[in-house]
Amino acid sequence: MTSIFQQALGADFDRLHPRIRRRFSVGLDSGESCTGHGVMDRVWHGGPWVRPFLALGGTRNILLPRTGRDIPFTIENVPFTDTFGRETVTFVRTFAFPDGPRRFDATMVYSPERGCVVDYLGTHQHLATDLHLTVDGAGALVIRSGEHRFREGPVDARVPALIGGDAVVRESYDEAAARFRIQVRVTNRRFGPLFGYEGSFTAEYARTHGIRQDLRPVREEVRA
Repeated sequence: MTSIFQQALGADFDRLHPRIRRRFSVGLDSGESCTGHGVMDRVWHGGPWVRPFLALGGTRNILLPRTGRDIPFTIENVPFTDTFGRETVTFVRTFAFPDGPRRFDATMVYSPERGCVVDYLGTHQHLATDLHLTVDGAGALVIRSGEHRFREGPVDARVPALIGGDAVVRESYDEAAARFRIQVRVTNRRFGPLFGYEGSFTAEYARTHGIRQDLRPVREEVRA
């Protein structure tokens, strides 16, 4: 068995920087989790019209309704088997803003049917997003979002591009600083920048012994 990211990248996985390769080898087969600690140099969002949407998403740990600089940051990547028997990896990001912590939760699976990683956003996995992974010339992992789908009960609807967000994530390793660097930018095709963050962190690995309940989503969605 290989990690969900190895399955998505295929032979290109070996082109990743060795430190990035190890981070994205986290899975049931490796038996390891990865925790990153660092600082977001900047957390930003677009104009005032964006704030109500970010605030709504923040109620389910989707998106960030706050901005700031030099924000302490933690990311927890823990592999587990979900209710439907799929290998899943958490991407639980906690930002320690001065007025209190904010979380941005996601759980990821590899979908053979869709041929990509599927990112379930938030505590209730209402949003499923296709993620397309590539490796750039510096060995960084570049992730671009594809189609978004909203799932709740009998509702199974594609999110129109007009109201959806296009995300680009780049994670690299800085040899000189001995730190991982992360850049996230989400834009709307019509309205422009929505939100994003950029910063750096160090990572530590541990053997997995199950998953803390607070890292699991409240509701799990089988539809990819």
